[in-house]
Amino acid sequence: MSARQVRSRWSNAVLVCRKCSKKLKGGFGPDGDKPLAKALRKHLQLGKGRKAGAGILEVGCLDICPKRAVTVVDTRHPDRWHIIRPGANLDVLAHDLGLRDKA
Repeated sequence: MSARQVRSRWSNAVLVCRKCSKKLKGGFGPDGDKPLAKALRKHLQLGKGRKAGAGILEVGCLDICPKRAVTVVDTRHPDRWHIIRPGANLDVLAHDLGLRDKA
């Protein structure tokens, strides 16, 4: 029996450490009150689930645990992990991670 496949519109997937995000209690977005994954999704107006333009997924601990920052992995370049500080410019971050906006 072969594996079943499901289509997705994702151009890229980004993994965001859930534990780092939880420790910060926000720090991203215009008011600085949202977790990184949620702030990026909203900023880029990506939509939800597999029909979104890109996937931004919160995953379990990535075992880097930077102080006052979030660990992020761009799945196009799994050999380079990013450490993102609160208040980071989301436009620059989206560009660095290869995320495209919905338009």
